Amino acid sequence: MSETDDGLVPVFMPPLVVLLQAAETAKGLPLSRDEVLAIRDDGVCVMLRRSAARAMSEARGYADLDPGACWEQWQVRRAGGPGETA
Repeated sequence: MSETDDGLVPVFMPPLVVLLQAAETAKGLPLSRDEVLAIRDDGVCVMLRRSAARAMSEARGYADLDPGACWEQWQVRRAGGPGETA
């Protein structure tokens, strides 16, 4: 897929990173891989053009997690690693 491709991409509402943070705060312990994947699988998302999804990320000031790599990216984010900026 090229950078100019404006195909449809899934966008979580609210962002997946927000859902995971709320679940981990409520649990009081780190989420397991199975819990992260279940939250991803149960999350509400809409399909937007890539350009609209990019604009949404820029407006909120951060990029959400990639649903296909959410476990790995969540581990980096929760450990205080660099989050992707929009």
